Amino acid sequence: MPERTTVRLPEELVAKAKRKALAEGRSLTALIEDGLRRVVAEQEPARPGQRKPLPVSSAAGGLAPGLSWDDLRALETFEDIERLRRSS
Repeated sequence: MPERTTVRLPEELVAKAKRKALAEGRSLTALIEDGLRRVVAEQEPARPGQRKPLPVSSAAGGLAPGLSWDDLRALETFEDIERLRRSS
């Protein structure tokens, strides 16, 4: 059996809600019930202290596929040469 309750709402909000209910061909009660159902169904935001863990990469590190340590050393040397050229 539906429960009767009293709520205090701003007059302006009630007037808008009544107009919307009338335009949609339903009662103010039905409009309020739908709105409450939507709010109650929403997922609750995380409370302080209940933060979700961040995703952690499962990468093991190391060189990108297809690169060797010699490739990396050559790249470092090339960058060093370019840096010296620019500073001269």
